[in-house]
Amino acid sequence: MPPLERLASMLDHAAVYRLWQSPFARAKLEPVFRHNDMRTVRRVLDVGCGPGTNTPFFREADYLGIELNERYVRDARERHGREFVVADAREYQPPEGHEFDFILLNSFLHHIDDENTGRILHRLHGALADGGHIHILDLELPERVSVARWLARNDRGDHPRPLERWRELFGEVFDTVVFEPFTLRMCGVGLWQMVYFKGQARKA
Repeated sequence: MPPLERLASMLDHAAVYRLWQSPFARAKLEPVFRHNDMRTVRRVLDVGCGPGTNTPFFREADYLGIELNERYVRDARERHGREFVVADAREYQPPEGHEFDFILLNSFLHHIDDENTGRILHRLHGALADGGHIHILDLELPERVSVARWLARNDRGDHPRPLERWRELFGEVFDTVVFEPFTLRMCGVGLWQMVYFKGQARKA
């Protein structure tokens, strides 16, 4: 098995995934912290939550994580004692009256093709509470040859996108509040190019 395929297989195990993500977990969310008062967050839906990587940042809020990988969900429940559900984001419908003021998709949509990305975003539009926002962090595919482009191409997700394609996909469903590119670094070296999108329900 080639090294990258071996790594992808290993990352299906929750402990390995947590170790892989630990150096970047907070850095990925920095734009969210900068643009939002997290003290006001009440009900969180974490879509594609993995083994609960984001959960510690929402200790003061009602929290629900949904994830298709059953092993991740079992691990998250044991470690965090919060509510996690095995669910397909393409089909997930929250119970009536359980809208969320904070919906998070962190490094999730680059695993999803355009058709199903649109389907997921339309479903989440209906899950937003009045005045709530969706927060999306995902992997940019840079146009120029670079380390960041190579990493994007060789990530487990098959659908990293250029910035303008992300802008189009998000804007088809939500009104833009923030659209901000940023760089994930290790030891001062820029590695992954990311984008943060904050959106609100489309005005009629």
